[in-house]
Amino acid sequence: MKIGVPAEIKNNENRVGLTPAGAFELVNYGHEVFVQEEAGVGSGFSDEDYRDAGAVLLPTIEAVYALAEMIVKVKEPTPYEYPLIKKGQVVFTYFHFASSEALTRAMIASKAVCIAYETVSDEDGFLPLLTPMSEVAGRMAIQQGAKYLEKPIKGRGVLLGGVPGVPPGKVLVLGAGVVGVQAAKMAAGLGAHVTILDINMKRLRYVNDIMPNHVVTEFSSVFNIKRHIKNHDLIIGAVLIPGAKAPNLITRDMLKEMRPGTVLVDVAVDQGGCFETTRPTTHEDPTFIIDDIVHYCVANMPGAVPYTSTLALTNVTLPYVLKLANLGWEAACEKYPDLGRGLNIVKGEVVIDEIKKAFESALV
Repeated sequence: MKIGVPAEIKNNENRVGLTPAGAFELVNYGHEVFVQEEAGVGSGFSDEDYRDAGAVLLPTIEAVYALAEMIVKVKEPTPYEYPLIKKGQVVFTYFHFASSEALTRAMIASKAVCIAYETVSDEDGFLPLLTPMSEVAGRMAIQQGAKYLEKPIKGRGVLLGGVPGVPPGKVLVLGAGVVGVQAAKMAAGLGAHVTILDINMKRLRYVNDIMPNHVVTEFSSVFNIKRHIKNHDLIIGAVLIPGAKAPNLITRDMLKEMRPGTVLVDVAVDQGGCFETTRPTTHEDPTFIIDDIVHYCVANMPGAVPYTSTLALTNVTLPYVLKLANLGWEAACEKYPDLGRGLNIVKGEVVIDEIKKAFESALV
């Protein structure tokens, strides 16, 4: 199979869909790998690294899309890429369709086979291709939140870990999934007082077992959220419903209950966000302020640490890329049900209910 790896063109997205080691594996199986020149530079991989791995370097993104039978990316295609995608071409990447009707319509019109990293899942609902980026984003959420709590950036002026004689900052984490647990772990490591909310008691028991005593678990409810936002300095939105739009757990009216300079970090922004006031931002312009509340809503947080993120992503995507390349998408998705659950749009047809529900009758 001919596999194409274009450069990512989303704002400040420095990751790349495949490492040179991944390219080597594919070539070793007899496949052809076409990589856009300088696609890996942001992640620390040179064109020479890809050539040594057996990949063919192409000068433009257009050339990559034109030759490839399967595109391996990191982020969803941008409007510039929409017309480059061919009928029947497999596009394997993070899509997060439920947050963008425009992207959904474009992929329907392209009649491509869209396989989304974020919905590949096993029978227990584990999301192997989302997990490593969730781990990165959860840890980064605390790093960024701690920074934006500083007064020069309009935060409350709170040091999360406190100092002797001064209490630590308070972190509220909404969601005890991968993102939430990693965020809680980082915040606890800094010495902050952490409260983590979820509706899944199994997850709360797990968190309670593995975390130190200054991480407190509570059942998530509107009442508890409203109570905690009044006295927490940093609030992390970490709720995920696979393939669907995230619920708005904090409304615009609730901002008035928070102390000025409170920081909101919405890690669910790719899925529409779990704060009503969320709108996607970029690493170039990462924050905005509403009612004196600082919002950090960067849609590709792991893109800021591309070396770590690209290695972590390829570790989990490469086995699936090999299955798709070796067997073809139809046979691979039939043989491996976890991969089959990644199918979102197939040759113009939406095949996952969460996307249909997100737009209700808009796609009919």
